[in-house]
Amino acid sequence: MNRSPATPQALYRKAKSFVLEKIRSKQWNPGDMIPSENQLVIELGMSRMTVNRALRELTDEGQLTRISGVGTFIAEVKPQSNLLMISNIADEILARGHSYSFRIVQMGRESAPLNVAASLELPTGSSVFRIICVHFEDELPVQFEDRYVNPALVPEFLSQTFDNALQPAQYLLDNIPADEMEHIVDATMPTTAEANALSIDPTDPCLVLIRRTWSKNVPVTFVRLLHPSSRYRLGSRFTLSAGNRSR
Repeated sequence: MNRSPATPQALYRKAKSFVLEKIRSKQWNPGDMIPSENQLVIELGMSRMTVNRALRELTDEGQLTRISGVGTFIAEVKPQSNLLMISNIADEILARGHSYSFRIVQMGRESAPLNVAASLELPTGSSVFRIICVHFEDELPVQFEDRYVNPALVPEFLSQTFDNALQPAQYLLDNIPADEMEHIVDATMPTTAEANALSIDPTDPCLVLIRRTWSKNVPVTFVRLLHPSSRYRLGSRFTLSAGNRSR
C-alpha cells in the first residue's frame, strides 16, 4: 500500500516537535540560540515556509524568543500560577526549588474607597485592613500584592508578624477557609509605584489577577495581584467532564 506524502500541516508539526524535543531533552536550554532557519531547512529537509511557520507558532506559544537581525533563542521559562485554586505564591516558588522572600510596602487600616467597599459589600468609607507587599523569586520581584481585608472576619490580621514563613494569604487560608472565590484576569500597565516595586519599566505590560473570596457568603478579602508579563504566566489545566464541556 502506497502512503501519501506528508501534508504541509504534518510537516510543520514535525518541525515543532523537533524543536520541543531538543528543549525537553535539555540539548537546547533557556537562552540558547537555535540554528538559523536556513540551517533547519537543510537539517529537516523542509521548505523555508514550513520551518518559518513552526518557529512563529513556537514563538507565539512562548517556547522561543525571536530577535530581529540577531536570531531565535529558547525562551526563559515563566512560572505559572493556577487560576482554579487559591494558591500561595511562596509554596509555588519553593516547589520549583527556588528561593522565596517578600517585602511589606504598606500595612494598616484605612477607609475603603468606593470600588473596595463594593467588592467587600461594605458601606463606602468603612474601615478596612490593607496590606501592600512584593513577592520575590530568587530575589527577582514577580508579584505586587495589594490586599484589602474585612476586619469583622479577621480582627487580628494587623497584629500578625508576617514574614517569609507566614504571608498574608497563608494566614487568611489558615484562619478563614474560603468556600467561594472569584478570579478576573486582565492586561494592564503598572503605575509608577508598581513599576518601581517590580523593578520594571512603566511601559512594560503586566498581567493582573483580581481575586475575591467569601466565607459563608460574607466577603473576606479583595486583592489585586500584579505580575510582569515577561516573568509570569497565569493558566490552568483540568479534566473536562461530560457536563462542563463547551462546544
